[in-house]
Amino acid sequence: LIMQALCSAVALLGLNCTSEADVQLSFDFHNHLAKYGISYGADDEYKFRFELFKENDAKINAINAKNGSYTVAHNKFSTMTKEEFQKMLGKKPVPAGLEAPVEYLDTSDNGVEVDWRKEGAVNAVQDQGQCGSCWAFSSVAAMEGEHFIKTGELLKLSEQQFVDCDPQSDGCGGGLEIWAFQYAKENGLELEKDYGYTAYTGTCEAKKKKEIVEAKKYFSVPKKSIAQLKAAVKKQPTCVSVDAETDFQFYQGGILDVSDCGTDLDHAVTAVGYGSENGKEYLIVRNSWGADWGEDGYIRIALDKDGDGVCGVLLDSNRPITN
Repeated sequence: LIMQALCSAVALLGLNCTSEADVQLSFDFHNHLAKYGISYGADDEYKFRFELFKENDAKINAINAKNGSYTVAHNKFSTMTKEEFQKMLGKKPVPAGLEAPVEYLDTSDNGVEVDWRKEGAVNAVQDQGQCGSCWAFSSVAAMEGEHFIKTGELLKLSEQQFVDCDPQSDGCGGGLEIWAFQYAKENGLELEKDYGYTAYTGTCEAKKKKEIVEAKKYFSVPKKSIAQLKAAVKKQPTCVSVDAETDFQFYQGGILDVSDCGTDLDHAVTAVGYGSENGKEYLIVRNSWGADWGEDGYIRIALDKDGDGVCGVLLDSNRPITN
């Protein structure tokens, strides 16, 4: 009976039940739907989503066949269109001339390893949902970390306040960390418990008396320099940005090291450390796609040479100084 049901599903998808590969692909698709609680009411939608899954399955297999320093796997994005996935991003292009003051740091004491998670400076990974608010999560994590380093207290600040209230950014339609810091310099952030996350753009409801952490000032990290980015991360969790293409999107584990990722910076994340494994240096990056993505919500990105960096990670980094 199980085989009959599986063959019926295979036939619905236009596949051949006598093909072991087709049966396995159908089986994997059904497991994927069950894992993420997905259901489709119409056969056309079902077939359309399967074709997306099939296309991404081929990409995933091709990447893993290279036997590189990282692996990719199916995740909640496997049945999304490109447009749907882009809602999980949200970093806007940086306007010409917009840049925080660039600060060059002493790099002589960078050392080989930093991990702010171990020091208690990083909150649990969150999920931005179907909202282009990555810029808000990146900015908040950096502010939380710097405030912890300064005070010894790890607070959970409000991403939603940035989404609703930052006048230069566009809420779930995207924004920039620098704009977020400009807002936080003038207004300060409330705690998340007072201004909870909703994953949609609402009316600003910030209350001045509850705004407790400000960005007193903020700096840009010199571009295209591993040493300078490390020096910034050694001081505090730091906002970085990436081109979140296929390899990043389906990242499962290991050290992401891909030469053709691109540098269209469309996703803001937070660097919380760096280290090395078997002689390969990497940046530890906190994402905002939930703890079921990557390495418990994190990704390690190779730091192999100065320049654009893997997926453009060396091109746009900023860090705030809080009260």
